Amino acid sequence: MDDLEKLKTLLPHWMEHNDGHAKTYKDWAEKMSFLGKKELSEALEAIHRESQKLRGLFQEALRVVDT
Repeated sequence: MDDLEKLKTLLPHWMEHNDGHAKTYKDWAEKMSFLGKKELSEALEAIHRESQKLRGLFQEALRVVDT
């Protein structure tokens, strides 16, 4: 398996892994909001949003890996 083929396998795995983390950040943001930790909740929400942006970049990489 060459590096390009390996990357075609790794990208979906990385995207799924990122999605799992994004969900965890969102869950913790909600928990911290419930505890009244607004600033911490907002920071975790920001991390969640940035993780969602990464999903789009993974999708772009998957689109162009075959070209």
